[in-house]
Amino acid sequence: MIIPTLKDALLQQEGRVAILTMNRDDVRNALTGTNLVEDILATVEWINQDSEVSVLVITGAGSSFSAGGNVHDMANREADFAGDVAECATRYRNGIQRLPLAIQSLEVPIIAAVNGAAIGAGFDLANMADLRLASERAKFGETFLNLGIIPGDGGAWFLQRLIGYQRAFELTLSGRVIDAAEAKELGVVMDVVPEDQILKASLDLANRIASQPPKATRLTKRLMKMAQRTELKDFLDICACFQGMCHNEPEHLDAVHKLLESLSKNK
Repeated sequence: MIIPTLKDALLQQEGRVAILTMNRDDVRNALTGTNLVEDILATVEWINQDSEVSVLVITGAGSSFSAGGNVHDMANREADFAGDVAECATRYRNGIQRLPLAIQSLEVPIIAAVNGAAIGAGFDLANMADLRLASERAKFGETFLNLGIIPGDGGAWFLQRLIGYQRAFELTLSGRVIDAAEAKELGVVMDVVPEDQILKASLDLANRIASQPPKATRLTKRLMKMAQRTELKDFLDICACFQGMCHNEPEHLDAVHKLLESLSKNK
């Protein structure tokens, strides 16, 4: 399939890895008041229909990963933040709340390469990914309460599943901003790397995953998500069906034959 043309983000494909770079450094890659949400939705739709992509890496251009909501629009009650209660709620449902639903539906693993500040909805976007790597200069903050609002994009749902209720509660209710080292200690990110190595480290990880059999990779991600909400007996039934699908895919026998060849060479 043809790579979609985006408005505020750059999208490229290297082998089986897609790289989405949020490209609005002028507003610190804010997710509101820009086309970034629409760009991410278009990317998800494309990948779900293109079997040639096995991993998505998301990062930001410039100094920030994403500043989340545009504070100037909040101050002026403009764009996504205008209107009465019902109008605001509708804008959230038809706007940024489509983001977590779309990302949850993405069939391939997502790696967030957090190059700089990930604040508010930007922090939540990183937490929607399956894996997170951070540069040494990255900052993270669930800062909604500092502005007298709540995580309207679903951040409270993602963060506590990532690091547990107590730690998520403290970060959310205090609104404090943490550095990359503390983010790793809390389990927000897998690893911290030098600033100039963040994309390379993320692509190395992405390419390792992308080297796996692509159909089984997509099914495995679906199982990992299902495991969070499915009873064991029902989950095992699903596993049996998915495994039957895998055993009947050419990529399975190809992988088995490659392993046997490798073993015979090492005898």
